Amino acid sequence: PALHVFSVDAYQSLSTMALNMIRSGVSAKAASTRGSVAARATAGRETAGSASRRQQEVAAYLETLPGCGVESGPFKGVWDPLGISKAATLEDVRRWRESELTHGRVSMLAALGFIVGEQLQDYPLFYNFDGEIHGQAIMQFQQLKPGFYEPLLIAIGLAESYRVSLGWATPTGKAFNTLKEEYDLGNLYFDPLGLCPEDEDELKELKTKELNNGRLAMIAIAGFTLQELAEPGVEIFDHLFYTIERDIEYEIDVVEKDLGLPPSIPLRELPDYQKGQPGF
Repeated sequence: PALHVFSVDAYQSLSTMALNMIRSGVSAKAASTRGSVAARATAGRETAGSASRRQQEVAAYLETLPGCGVESGPFKGVWDPLGISKAATLEDVRRWRESELTHGRVSMLAALGFIVGEQLQDYPLFYNFDGEIHGQAIMQFQQLKPGFYEPLLIAIGLAESYRVSLGWATPTGKAFNTLKEEYDLGNLYFDPLGLCPEDEDELKELKTKELNNGRLAMIAIAGFTLQELAEPGVEIFDHLFYTIERDIEYEIDVVEKDLGLPPSIPLRELPDYQKGQPGF
């Protein structure tokens, strides 16, 4: 009987101990779960706060850049209708501005070269402009003589290597595709004529003018290219003057009809791609 009593007591003690352990485990797990949820909520609040601070920093930085506000257009402050800057970092904004400057400068050269190439294509003073290159500017590059491409590629490579070494960080780790912190955007220290002003306000005004002209040139060179693709064989100035002359002829024709006079100038035939378009 004593052994039986001992066994019963031992069984009850073990059962009670196991039950307490299960309860403790459940409580600990619940506490751990609550702690994880709280930690995630806190982290979420910190992330939201960090994002808000980042957006404020980006917005404040954008206000300091040339080319923002009424100096560059009819918009007050930063013109960002798609809200792209809200998801951007300072590194992103700096990289975008560097890209805008580079493309604007290339486009200004391209727009000038587009017009010069078409007007001086038969002028023997220029290398390769000896009558063998002709037609639309978008078709002239393919007509260049052998021996031109190699020096061109070398010149472009040297210029780009210098620009990258000056402004871009070594592409390792987090520095991949980022600019150097000390890099002054667009400043390649190329000023052979000494035109760069030392006054900060004058310098900002000059940078704004460069951006405005670069933005206009990007739109212009895109328009030149699309126009010549739409009207094969017609150079950009030929198209421009043809359009102006036809508009003048149309206005003269309207006046003559209002006065009851016969048309003195026959209206020119439209190109096929313009027929049926609004305004023609």
